[in-house]
Amino acid sequence: MRAEEAARRVIHDAIAARTFPSAAVDLGDSAGPLWTDAFGTMTFDPASAATSIDTPFDLASLTKVIATTTVVMELVRTGTLRLDERVSSSFEDWRSADRESVTIRDLLEHASGLPARLIDAPPHTRREFEHDIGALPLEYAPRSRSIYSDLGFILLGFLAADRGGASLAELFDRIAGPRRVRLPPSRNASADHRGPGGGGRPDRREIAVRLQTDTASEALLTFDLPTELRRLAAPTRPMDADPRRGRLLVGDVHDNYAAALGGVAGHAGLFGTAPATGAFARAVLRASRGDLDGPPPFTPALLAEFTAKSAVDQSSRALGWDTMLPTSSCGSGMSPRAFGHVGFTGTSIWIDPARDRYFVLLTNRVCDGGTIDEMRAVRRAFHDALSDV
Repeated sequence: MRAEEAARRVIHDAIAARTFPSAAVDLGDSAGPLWTDAFGTMTFDPASAATSIDTPFDLASLTKVIATTTVVMELVRTGTLRLDERVSSSFEDWRSADRESVTIRDLLEHASGLPARLIDAPPHTRREFEHDIGALPLEYAPRSRSIYSDLGFILLGFLAADRGGASLAELFDRIAGPRRVRLPPSRNASADHRGPGGGGRPDRREIAVRLQTDTASEALLTFDLPTELRRLAAPTRPMDADPRRGRLLVGDVHDNYAAALGGVAGHAGLFGTAPATGAFARAVLRASRGDLDGPPPFTPALLAEFTAKSAVDQSSRALGWDTMLPTSSCGSGMSPRAFGHVGFTGTSIWIDPARDRYFVLLTNRVCDGGTIDEMRAVRRAFHDALSDV
């Protein structure tokens, strides 16, 4: 069985098991996409519209690496921000002896001592978020361990906006805007897909022409979907503690903290399609393989620094990114150089410089779908099925 067929079966089985109703895939190398595909329908309703390769998904925590980490990289590159700066120098509420030593690097490596989330419901303003995060007792001594924290990346989003002199969304747009390109819309659910039934590996010259002639298409990596695209987004359902519960969220951010911040936050809020996420992954992949011609901040030296595994004991984290563990969502077939990230809504991005491959899997698990553990199992099976590609 071909690798793509095995991966396709993993996704079909997951939809049948109601792990998620909708999925889109982009797999490629540093030269371009090798296989793109879309699966399922927007919801489990039999009358729901079919998923398209152009369906925007709520990327959830992929925001941390695609947007926030990228913007921080650019601020570091220009000398506007230093990784060893203390958080206390930027936030007046970050004041206590046990947290005084915490740096920007610690926030990026999820090693600041902060817990994952706040105890109470999210506040309503940035100022209240700053206060509540700054006053929250640390869960462990900084750099003694690593605990994944949305709160640290919320602070990073605030800090990036302050140092960059614009919102996080605008700063990301300045970096990513020129590369927001996509393949033309597919004629049907599989006509323009790569892999089984899609004509095999595409001609690279054809891809180059398509990308060059489609630069005027809508922004597909964005914190604010254009009105005409919002209704096309893969729906999600709010969490039980979300006041928006009881209705579908279509084009509105799933995370309630990001929603409280107007949809733009350092930890969540970004929307994108699989091809657009793949285009970002290619830029990162090229730089990680030594390409010196990439646009800033995607330079080999800077990317090597941001994807180097943390020195924190038993941590798999890098700066923003996660690194390969045989037990993680990337499966067991990737090289030790692989790095990536996952999102709560059912999204993931993994990049393997040694194999010259990137893997994007987007789903809307949080639309009446399965558990986090079930999604984790699907991700592992999906990547393992593609281990020989």
